[in-house]
Amino acid sequence: QVQLVESGGGLVQAGASLRLSCAASGRTFSPYAMGWFRQAPGKEREFVAHITKTSAIPVYADSVKGRFTISRDNAKNTVYLQMNSLKAEDTAAYYCAARNSYCSSYECSQTNYYEYWGQGTQVTVSS
Repeated sequence: QVQLVESGGGLVQAGASLRLSCAASGRTFSPYAMGWFRQAPGKEREFVAHITKTSAIPVYADSVKGRFTISRDNAKNTVYLQMNSLKAEDTAAYYCAARNSYCSSYECSQTNYYEYWGQGTQVTVSS
């Protein structure tokens, strides 16, 4: 059984940094794509960033480009999200997701292309 476990959320002031981690576990689980999504109260879950096993070029939502960095340790099946210069509008529950098979850059940014999801970790940024 595959499990994704996120950690690293918290309450910070605007301008601060946080690093989220997501560890994937499961027998022979080696996902092709891992991504981060977020959901603010009353809003739909939205794409933040994704990274594939083979691509050296992560993809980011425009709203976080230049501030967030996604990275992946394939040996540990772990994906990270370094969040710098946090803003109040970054406040949301952040979810890690994983997909076993190939997806295009567009597909990898869509929630319905991911089979596995973590439970979410809350990030709250006070202004």
